[in-house]
Order: sequence, then structure tokens, then C-alpha cells
Amino acid sequence: MSATLRTQVLVVGAGPAGLMLAGELRLGGAEVLVVERLETPTTESRASTLHARTMETLDARGLLGGFGTPPNEPMGHFGGIPLDLTLPGTHPGQWKILQAEVERVLWEWGTGLGARVLRGHELRGLTAAADHVGAEVLGPDGPLRVRAEYVVGCDGEQSAVRRLAGFDFAGADAERELLRADVAGIDIPGRRFQRLPRGLAIAARRPDGVTRVMVHEFGSPARPRTAEPDFGEIAAVWRRVTGEDIGHGAPLWANSFGDASRQVTEYRRDRVLLAGDAAHRQMPIGGQALNLALQDAVNLGWKLAATVTGRGGEDLLDSYHGERHPVGRRVLSNIKAQARLLLGGAEVEAVREVFGELVSLPPARSHLAAMIAGLDITYDGATGGADGGGGDGGHPLLGRRFPPLSLTTPEGGATVAALLRTGRGVLLDLSGDTGRRTEWAAALRPWTGRVSLAPARPRRGEDLAGVTDTAAFLLRPDGYVAWAATSGTAELTAALHRWFGTPPDAPAATTATSPGRPTAATGTPTKAPATSADDGNHRRTTMGTLTGKTALVTGSSRGIGRATALRLAGEGALVAVHYTSNQEAADDVVRTIEKEGGRAFAVQAELGVPGDVHELFLGVEQGLKERTGATDLNILVNNAGVMGGVSPEDTTPELFDRVIAVNAKAPFFIIQRALTIMPDGGRIINISTGLTKVANPQEIAYAMSKGAVEMLALHFAKHLGPRGITVNSVAPGITRNSNPVFDIPEVVEQMAQLSVFNRVGEPRDVGDIVALLASDDARWITGAFVDASGGTLVG
Repeated sequence: MSATLRTQVLVVGAGPAGLMLAGELRLGGAEVLVVERLETPTTESRASTLHARTMETLDARGLLGGFGTPPNEPMGHFGGIPLDLTLPGTHPGQWKILQAEVERVLWEWGTGLGARVLRGHELRGLTAAADHVGAEVLGPDGPLRVRAEYVVGCDGEQSAVRRLAGFDFAGADAERELLRADVAGIDIPGRRFQRLPRGLAIAARRPDGVTRVMVHEFGSPARPRTAEPDFGEIAAVWRRVTGEDIGHGAPLWANSFGDASRQVTEYRRDRVLLAGDAAHRQMPIGGQALNLALQDAVNLGWKLAATVTGRGGEDLLDSYHGERHPVGRRVLSNIKAQARLLLGGAEVEAVREVFGELVSLPPARSHLAAMIAGLDITYDGATGGADGGGGDGGHPLLGRRFPPLSLTTPEGGATVAALLRTGRGVLLDLSGDTGRRTEWAAALRPWTGRVSLAPARPRRGEDLAGVTDTAAFLLRPDGYVAWAATSGTAELTAALHRWFGTPPDAPAATTATSPGRPTAATGTPTKAPATSADDGNHRRTTMGTLTGKTALVTGSSRGIGRATALRLAGEGALVAVHYTSNQEAADDVVRTIEKEGGRAFAVQAELGVPGDVHELFLGVEQGLKERTGATDLNILVNNAGVMGGVSPEDTTPELFDRVIAVNAKAPFFIIQRALTIMPDGGRIINISTGLTKVANPQEIAYAMSKGAVEMLALHFAKHLGPRGITVNSVAPGITRNSNPVFDIPEVVEQMAQLSVFNRVGEPRDVGDIVALLASDDARWITGAFVDASGGTLVG
């Protein structure tokens, strides 16, 4: 058997639930390996409907754009009885998106975040241990061992994980079945749950000419099947029920599904968990099965990621069963009721008639629509359970999904979904009170990187029920309300501990067990940090003040930028090393950082030209996502700059524009763009110059541009204070660089006399100051001008 693969989470099954879970885990910073039995993605789309809550969830991950403009259908059904599913929200009704399309978009998302997927690999065995699960997988190249901290079965109704781990799959087998096929080359009337004397017939023609047929013959029991029905059987039943011949058609696929109703008694057994159809089997009526599976994966994903990265405990992971098992039980219950109405013969006609009258009543319609769409779920914040409403007697929105309102924020318009796209929690401040915001920011500080503070106000005309009189809401990464308050921070800390873990008082040493292992403090995937020797053959790791942080240093291939990048990396940050044209120098910085045990990558962009910021952040975000699974940027150092070096008389408009574009315009728009991916508590440091305080006529344009940079710090500091983001200016004096003048000892001696320390500055002198301002130790410094001239400016 080949060498053992190691991962934090092994996901079995690359269907919608498995791929959704893989993306969520990567978004939370966990290592993920997915194994899938099928060698290629299936083209069969047995499900084709997404409901409102699922659409909101996909929007909260920025995934809806991948589907284009899918058809929206407000009318659904309950057991074949027409039901208007339209309810208030951003995605009312149901959306016709084929399962194959769902899998394609989720595949691109998950693998883009760094999830590894092995197709053609079938799970053959599981072995549980105290601290891991061993898996035996058979692939094209033979057997493979996988060692994972947790295994999640997303491998469907016939789940191998469920069987191998010994889960109890309680319930009943099917009594009735529907036969189903996608057929090309037939032309038959459309039918929507048409009840005929001998059975039920459904026919829907797609835009591509393929017709989906489903048929049930009243009184015929479900047959024990070891394989899918052949098309001849389906055509024969269709003829008996409808009198139509479809036997000449070309079936794309055929299958049957019954009204079996089973659910595992526990969604978690130690280090093995189940999601989607592996955890529950139900008749796929109205698309609830696919939606239930995707929502299982989202609920589990952020919790399991927090657990394996050290940000959450056993109680958080246990809440997955506590919340989703009751939801699954309730869905199975309503599907059983629908199956009776749908597949029953003459004996159910009286019930269907009465039920049809009830559905026409607005309260009954809204109740059923919310149940089918998943909009009525309430997670009990005290017990971890779930029900269809009521909550625990606190705020009416506690445990419910926060309404998808449009918001006005300091940066402009936003949606609740957009605020959740980083996969972090959000403290939504609706108070409009700066004092309260400061209080909440202080309460959140220990959870920086896990929860963002978002000041906002609902736009006029939005449905404000339950929102207007509430000062703040704490939203979990899945968008459900974990805490709400009309004032103050009562119980906020308890909610933060419950859902986002106990933050470390200070960075603590951890041992890296494998490349890419997330750190305990942040959940950000990292390479192993630098190690220092211990006694014997043991090694111990050390963590710096910036461990788990990410940084961008512009102009960092040489000089002060290089020294800053080295220092930030030495403190544990993952550094994006920006350069304009000298790739060799930038690569050397990266190699130096990695040789010393740090992490870095190079990114190229010419500043001061159209499209510069866009090009820069394409590279930055791609590099961050590849290495961390997310695009969060914690630290920005605007260092890149150009000098004039000519007299005022010789300064041309072209030179002036160039200096201003690189030194002042670019930093402004770099900050603007960085704020879209910078968590609360971030750090922005702009490199200025002592020439804003001491005259040098040869550099008037340069000094003007750097004066503008200092204004960035002053004004952005006030603007970003509510988010806990500091903005400061660092002004170097005479600092050794590649200028040939520093090779002349006499000139260096003269320059040294300008400093109170009688020496010229070294790039690391400035880099050390930047590192201090980037750390939490400088959290109380913002809008400041920091003299880094070695006393040159004191006179």
C-alpha cells in the first residue's frame, strides 16, 4: 500500500453536499481532501430546484453569479397541490438550476479555495482511533491510506461511511415509488401532477428539448431493486397510466425513487459525521432533498473548520447534530405527508380537497411555503436544537436567519449576504451611535479575525420587523442570529465564546504537524513556522506577534520595502512581495523569507498607470487564496514610491504627474481596494518622508506627494476607527539604499552627522517600526506621523 495521505478533514462524496462542505471548510481555514467514486462528474440532474434559503446562502458565498440568470418559478406544490412559494426576501419562490450546474459551480469554488478532490477513488474501510480516523481508499493506482482528524460522509443514500462507521439508520423502507427518466425525441403534452384514473403522471419539457417524465401507477407497491429500472419498464407504465407511447424516445437516464423515510439517530459519532442524503433518506419531492443537503453542509462546515483549527470546541461541533437533526426530522415528516397526498389513490381525494381549501388561506400558505423554502428554521441558542419557530423566548430573531435586507454602510450600499462572504461572523451595528460602536469594538477585539464589526442602517422601505428597535445583531457565519441587543454588551461575550471559541490571551506556541496546517489562533492555513532546536531529537516551534496575519508590502523587492517584508514575515505574517519590474529581486526576497521559515509570494504590478490597482489585487488575492483558502488582508504597507531628483525649473508636467500618480494616487486607491478584504482590526502603514518637514528644492514634487500620503493617514484613521483599523505614516530620514552615494565614505560620514545617533539609517530600522505599528501592541496609535529619521528632524 502507498504512503499515507494526511489531512484534517476527509470528505467522502463529491456531490452537492460534499463540494459545498469542502468549500466551507476551506473558507474556514481547514485542510480538505475529497474522494469520489465516480471518475467524472455526472451529467444526470436528478434534482433541479433551489429554494429561497439555499439561494440566500449561495449569495452569502458569492456563488450566484456562476449560475447566470436561472428561471424563477413562484408556484411550487405540496403533495401535488399547487402552492405559491413567494415570501418576502431577495430570492422568493423556487429557482430552476440543474444539479449538474450546482456541482460545477461548487467544484470551481471549492477547488479554487484549495480543496483537493480525488476522483475514481472509492472508500473501502474506516478505522477509528482516539485522535484520528484511518481510511482505506481504492483508486486507479491501487489502495491508498488516508489519515484524517475527521471524516464526513456526503456519499448519498447508499453511504459507505454510514455503513462502515455503524450509524443506526432508523425509519421505514419505501411502500410506493415513482419511475423517472429524462427522454429525448418525444413530443407529449406537459403535465403537472396530473391525477388520472390509473395513476399520477408528470411531464415537463426543457428548453433543450429533453422531457422529464415521472409516473406512478396507483396501487403498485415499491419493488425491491438492485439496479435502476430500464426504460422499457417506465414506457410500459407510462402507457398504462396515460395511454401514450414514449417507447421510441432516447432515454438519457432512468431511475426510480420511493417514499422511504429514514434518518440516522446521530449525525456525529466521535470523529465521523454525516451530511446530506447520507444522513437522511426521503422521497425527493419538490427539491427539498437537495436543499436540505446543502444547508447541512453549510451548518457543519464553519463549525468543523473552527474545531480542527482550534477555534471551537466539542460543544460547537455537537451543535451540528443538535441543530440539523430536528430540521431533517421535520423535513422528512412533511415529505411523508406529501407522499401520501401525491401517491395515494381514490382514498386520499377527500383529504386533498380539504387540504386544497386550507392552502388558499394566507396564513396556511405562508406557513407551508416557509417550511418548504427553509425560511422558518429557528436554532435554539440555549440548547443547540431547532424547531419551526418560537425560539427560546428572547429576541424574536434569535436563532433565525437574519432578514436579507439592503443596508447603507459607511462605504455605501451593501447586503447582508455581502457581509458574510468572508465566512466570518459579523457584529451588525444598527445603532448609529459611535459610543456604542466603540464599546462593541472593544468587546470584539479578542475575536479579531473571527468576527467583523459592520456599522450599517437598513435602507428605507425595507421590512424592518424585529430589526428597527435593535441596536446590534451577532450573526454566525451561516447568517443565523446568535445574539441581539437593544443596548450594551450584555451576553455578547458569552455568545462570542459559544460560537467563536475562547480566544488566546496571547499567541501560544503550537507544533505544526503538516504543511498547510491552520494555526490555532486564526484558522488560516500556513506552512510550518520557523523552528528552533530543543533537547534531543525534539523540535519546538515559535510564533511571532503576526502569526496567522497576511500582509501586502508595495515596492518590497529592495530597500525599506524589502526590510519590511522580511521583518513582517519574521513575525509570522504571510507577505505579498510586490514589485514593478525586477522579478529576480522579488523572488530573492521570497526565497530569503522561506529559507528563514517564513511565508511569502511575489506579485507584479506597475503602479501609476490605468488598471494598476486591479492588476495588483488580482495577484494578491490569488496568492492569498492559494495559501490560506481566503483573501483576507490584515496588513497593508504602502511603500512603493518614485522621486523626482531635479530642480523645480526642470520638473516637467509628465514627471510631476508620474510622481503624484505613484506616490499619492496609487496609495489612495490601494487602500480603497484593500478595505474590501481587510478584516476589522487591520493595519495600514504609509511610508512618507522627512522631506515633508525639511526643505529640499530638488524634491518639491516628491515632498508634495508624500504630504498627501500623510493626509491619507489623518483622514482614513478617523473614517476607519469604528472598524478598529489603524492608519499611520512612517517618515524615514536618510536611509541606506542602492544609491551609489552610500559607497562614498566621506559622504556617508557627512550624512551621519545629521542624525542624533551619528549614523545613517538602515532599511531594517524602518522595517522594525513598521512591524511595531502592524502589531497589536500599536492598537492605540492611529492617524500618527512617526518620525523614523533617527532624530534628523529634531533640529
